[in-house]
Amino acid sequence: MGASSNLGNMFSVIGASALLPFLPLAPIQIPANNLLYDFSQLLIPTDKVDADQLARPHPWSIAALWRYLMCFGPMSSIFDYTTFATLYFVLEANAPATAGLFQTGWFVESLLTQTLIIHVIRTHRIPFLQSMPSWPLLATTAAVIGVGMWLPFSPFAAALGFAALPAEFWAWLLGTVRSYLLLTQLVKM
Repeated sequence: MGASSNLGNMFSVIGASALLPFLPLAPIQIPANNLLYDFSQLLIPTDKVDADQLARPHPWSIAALWRYLMCFGPMSSIFDYTTFATLYFVLEANAPATAGLFQTGWFVESLLTQTLIIHVIRTHRIPFLQSMPSWPLLATTAAVIGVGMWLPFSPFAAALGFAALPAEFWAWLLGTVRSYLLLTQLVKM
C-alpha cells in the first residue's frame, strides 16, 4: 500500500514539476502529508481480517506485488493529474502567486485518496458494505481526513503554506474521491 502510494506520488511530482512554474507541494507540506498518512496506518494491526481470507494460507508473490504496484501507483497519478488540471485551469492556480492554492488542493486530494484506499485494499469485498474495518482503524481514518480538511483553515495554514480552498473545489473533490474509490474497487475485483 505504501509502496504503490509512493510510486504514484513520484509519477505525479515528476510530471507536475516538469510542467508547473512552481513546486507542486511546498517542502514543509511533504512531511506533513507523510506524517498524517502514516498516522492513518498506525492502527491497521487492530483491523479484522475477513474469514474467507483466513481459510487458507496465501503465499507471497513478488510478481503479484509488482503487478499491484504497477497498477495502483499509476492509477492514483491519473487522479492527481485530474486534480492538477482542475486546480490549474478551472481554479486558475497556475502562477507562482497562486502556488499556495494549487499546493493546498493537491495536499488535500492526495491525503484523502491515500487514506481512503486503505479501506479498499484491506478486503476482497466491497468496503463498508460487505466488510467493515475495526473501529480504531475507522477512527484514525476519520481523524486524518478531518485534520487534512481542517488544516487549510487552521491557525497553522500560513506556516504550512496553505491557502483557503473555494467551495467549488470541495464539490469537485467529493466527485474525484468517489471516482477514485470506485475505480480502485473495480480494478481490485
